[in-house]
Amino acid sequence: MNRNNLEKYIIDRNQVKIMFTNSILTLSVLTSEIIRVFQDRGCNNNSYAIEENKTEETSFEVKKIDDHLELKTSKLIIKIYDDEKVDVYDEQENPLIIDYRGNRIPLDRQVDASHQKLAESEGHDVATSTEKNSHYYELVKKLAADEQFYGLGDKTGFLNKRHYAYENWNTDNPEPHLESFTRLYKSVPFLIGLKNNHPYGIFFDNTYHSYFDLGKESNKYYYYAADDGNIDYYIIGGTSLKKVVENYTYLTGRTPLPQKWTLGYQQSRWGYSISAEKVEEIVDKMRKYHLPCDAIHLDIDYMDGYRVFTWRTDTYDDPKKFINKLHKLGLHIITIIDPGVKKDEAYQIYQEGLQKGYFVKALNGQVYVNKVWPGDAVYPDFGRNAVRKWWAENCKFLVDLGVDGIWDDMNEPASFNGEIPENIIFSDEDKKSTHGKMHNVYGHNMAKATYDGLKKASSKRPFVITRAAYAGTQKYSTVWTGDNQSLWVHLQMMIPQLCNLGMSGFAFAGTDIGGFGADTTPELLTRWIEAAIFSPLLRNHAALGTRSQEPWVFGEPTLSMYRKYLQLRYHFIPYLYDLFVKESKNGLPIMRPLVLNYPNDPKVKNMNDEYMVGTKILVAPVVEEGKDFRAVYLPQGKWIDFWNNVTYSGNNTVLVNAPLDKLPLFIKKDTILPWGEVKDHISSQPDEKMIFRVFGEYGNYLHYQDNGTDFAYKHGEYNLYEINVDGNRASINLKKHGYEPVYQRIELRTIDKKIDFIFKDQKYLQI
Repeated sequence: MNRNNLEKYIIDRNQVKIMFTNSILTLSVLTSEIIRVFQDRGCNNNSYAIEENKTEETSFEVKKIDDHLELKTSKLIIKIYDDEKVDVYDEQENPLIIDYRGNRIPLDRQVDASHQKLAESEGHDVATSTEKNSHYYELVKKLAADEQFYGLGDKTGFLNKRHYAYENWNTDNPEPHLESFTRLYKSVPFLIGLKNNHPYGIFFDNTYHSYFDLGKESNKYYYYAADDGNIDYYIIGGTSLKKVVENYTYLTGRTPLPQKWTLGYQQSRWGYSISAEKVEEIVDKMRKYHLPCDAIHLDIDYMDGYRVFTWRTDTYDDPKKFINKLHKLGLHIITIIDPGVKKDEAYQIYQEGLQKGYFVKALNGQVYVNKVWPGDAVYPDFGRNAVRKWWAENCKFLVDLGVDGIWDDMNEPASFNGEIPENIIFSDEDKKSTHGKMHNVYGHNMAKATYDGLKKASSKRPFVITRAAYAGTQKYSTVWTGDNQSLWVHLQMMIPQLCNLGMSGFAFAGTDIGGFGADTTPELLTRWIEAAIFSPLLRNHAALGTRSQEPWVFGEPTLSMYRKYLQLRYHFIPYLYDLFVKESKNGLPIMRPLVLNYPNDPKVKNMNDEYMVGTKILVAPVVEEGKDFRAVYLPQGKWIDFWNNVTYSGNNTVLVNAPLDKLPLFIKKDTILPWGEVKDHISSQPDEKMIFRVFGEYGNYLHYQDNGTDFAYKHGEYNLYEINVDGNRASINLKKHGYEPVYQRIELRTIDKKIDFIFKDQKYLQI
């Protein structure tokens, strides 16, 4: 084989163009910790994940050293060799990403043609090597013995992705999600590595069908591969795992501050929305049983024949009046919409889209038709700005009725009449493209259109939920993990799924509490609400035809235990809101794995059944049937049992009693936390009093307050409260007063006393 020799390089501002014998590789320095590696392979060079120019003025040097070229910033060292080999080190020369110099050796599955036919006749799915097209490429990297992998969105399985293989191809699969699934609804090709305790990230910005093998095939290497597209990836450095996540979210965007009510409990079921009467029955019971709740979701049944941007009139006399009635009870309404537009000549949305050429087309130039909920349906071409604008404008129909949020579903895009062929014509902005390229960003672009529509129509912070997503979708939408089932294994998988989503930029994420498919049990539902109570999106959702899983269905003691944890959630909403304020600035998740806070602790690198909320709360749910105790690992520091105030030393495993009504919960010693009042919903009126609980003898806390609804905070309309406790001394300082209402009273609660403050003469005085 002829060598592809490194011949020369040219520096042009922040770009280093490296010429080889047969190719060109371009390295772009965006910041001292983010460097793009790009090779043009003939595809349209357009990113949906990265918006705006992310390049900062950064000093770097390039020089030829012996057999390689070296690009150096203050934080990264990139060494480029013949044959396009690229090695990455941190500033102290610790290896991070090293190109593998050997050849891949595919797994020997020991299957010949006769055995394959025999196995398949019995229904076994036998994996065999398939030929790749001429556009396919691989990037193979050396694997260290001590190297862990995180990220990749909500792939199934465990927190640490080492030894597993995955695909990026958004897929609606109704079968029970197992760790053997290689793909789900989202494609987030952001890989976080921890090599010998040195962190790094790689973001592969390629929307085509792509693959990760993270040491499944060999302990010597891992690789990324794609069916097509340019070689386009970002090396992301950072002095810690947190810094890597911060840098990635700087690049692809951060979850914006949500409306405060969206952190409340949300109730849903496919079938509720069949009539106004049925929805009101659920609402009445939520209030009757004193279950705090802020939102009801309406699934596909509220629509007229599953036509998007319509509302049925046979079981709803007046949708606007119906929604207004629920608003008066403190409930918000979220309606589902699907991308599949019913093929119906009498349907205005279809007529308008057809007339303007807004739907994707088959190779013969005719509008492509498949089947979804409304039957024969066509698909908006969301890759075009004009189509996104049109979709956004149609969202006004729902907002004008009073709808408070929109739930984007079926946007992988799903199809009932076979998979959509990869050669169907989609648009890549102003260029014609294919389904093969645009598939993985279809849901992303739909979420963006929905976000823009809600923002324009309501002037409030948009609340969008999407099932399908790509890297960067977090700028527009919260997500959930899709159609899980009422299985203990799915409860167990929730923790690594939501933690990896958080590390992948999706700070606002949740799962269907109780399970969407199959039939839950009282114990499973109870353990699920306990385990999920700190997940940013808190929604109970179930499928049509499954056992109802509203807490009152199971009677006592399930109802009281469920209420107990909903009330606990509402106590913690001010803290969660504070975390979202921080996240909107640094991109760090609210719900996170222990390894993000303690990356050098070997005991947490593969921890799947505990998580943290910010840096101060450790949650250790019971996720096995019949268990009434569990071992809890506490990392470095001192930890206070939330329920009985017993203090434990960290770097230690403790055995905790956990009867069915108890969630093992620990607070780091010397922590101050806001403690909200329990109400049946989040009020739009500002609180007159706030409580802060002190766990320990010392602490400092910065608390945020705004109107919780619109964008006035961006113009300085917010308050900042600094709470200090030093032994027997305590003080409260209103550091910023930009939002007119302030707390008239503040109460500090320690383990054994209360300290009261009142607001007088623009300051807080102890009484």
